[in-house]
Order: sequence, then structure tokens, then C-alpha cells
Amino acid sequence: MKAFVFPGQGAQFVGMGKDMYDSSAEAKDMFEKANEILGFRITDLMFEGTDEDLKQTKVTQPAIFLHSTILAKMMGDAFKPEMVAGHSLGEFSALVAAGALSFEDGLKLVSKRAMAMQKACEIEPSTMAAIIGLDDDVVEKVCSDIEEVVVPANYNTVGQLVISGSVAGIDKAIEKLTEAGAKRALKLPVGGAFHSPLMEPARVELEAAINETEVSEPVCAIYQNVSAKAEKDPTVIK
Repeated sequence: MKAFVFPGQGAQFVGMGKDMYDSSAEAKDMFEKANEILGFRITDLMFEGTDEDLKQTKVTQPAIFLHSTILAKMMGDAFKPEMVAGHSLGEFSALVAAGALSFEDGLKLVSKRAMAMQKACEIEPSTMAAIIGLDDDVVEKVCSDIEEVVVPANYNTVGQLVISGSVAGIDKAIEKLTEAGAKRALKLPVGGAFHSPLMEPARVELEAAINETEVSEPVCAIYQNVSAKAEKDPTVIK
């Protein structure tokens, strides 16, 4: 079985996509179309920006989406997935690559998502951290005892859980989880507390945008973040 998994926020790097832009007329057209849709030259930030430029949520999300979806397109016949999945933002890339969303609609959704999340990020300084080498229940207990917004967000695998919350909450959690024996407690290069209660204003905006977007049946099943189940029904996917 051939599966493709698309990355989420934190996978960005300066220079991402420039090789495709320079070597493929089709890729260049897709990047330029993205510049038009977004209303700014995201390619300038992707190709020649700084790490700080790319860390801005409103830039990071469309940048990773573009890199992922255009790369899948450039694979041509080699891209024949029997299943797809995506981590957080990557779920939108997976939906586009599998034909459930058009490239244009996917980018518009990602842009609206990013702008809504950026606004939520600006309300309170927030971030995320990867905790490695502790049982989930230990991480959950430490987070629940901190008098700040800090919650388990991404259960990546056994012994690796990402937490999300206010900067103060994350700092306290890192200190306490290190004392509890975590092998690593590392802040992630993201600009907000994604998958936490601090993102509630963005959830409301994104729901409205999704409800206005057409979703088609994908060419293969997509394993969605919300359920971890294989889905092909457009209504369920939406």
C-alpha cells in the first residue's frame, strides 16, 4: 500500500520550493497563481525570506501547503496514493493532492485558517513544545496542575506528545516535565498555541469558510486528524 503523509506547521525552511519554481513552468504558474490569490508575493518570503518571516502563521501555513501540493503535482505519475493523511495543516494539502479540494479552494481555506489563527495568536503570546520520553498520563497531569493555559495537543506516538498553550504555561510545563524525567522538552518553531483553547476564535472562522467550500470525493481514502479513520465521503470529510 502506498501512502503519502503531508507535514504541518514547523516543517518550513528558507528556500522551500525554489528548485521547483526554477525548473518547472507548471510549478512556476502555480506559485504565481498563489501570489495572486494571497495578495502578496509569498514566493519572495519562501525563497529569500528569513526564519522569522516564515515563522509567522499567516506565512507558514500557505508556504507549507504550496510546497506540499506543488511537489505532489510535480511527481506526476509517481503520485498514485492508496491513502493520504496530513498533520494539522497538512490535512488540507492531503485533501488537495487527493482531489477532494481544488488547489485554489485549498489555498483560500489555508489562507483564511492562517489569518484567523494569526489573529488568535496576537491576542496572547503562545507556543507549543514537544515532550519526549514520558508517559502520556504524566504529561497530562503536569499540564492540568499548571495555572495557565497549557494542554496536550498532539499525541504523535508512544513517548512523544506535543503540548500547547500560553508562553508562560509552556515554560512552566517544560521545567516541570524536565524535572519529571522527560528526555527532551523542546519548544517548537511555531507562532502560536495550535490545537488548544486559545484557538477557539479561529475555529469559528474556519468552520464558516469550510461550510462555503465544495468538497469532492477524493481518489483515495484520507485519514483525518479528528477521527484517525479512513474517509472518502465528502460530507464526512467536510
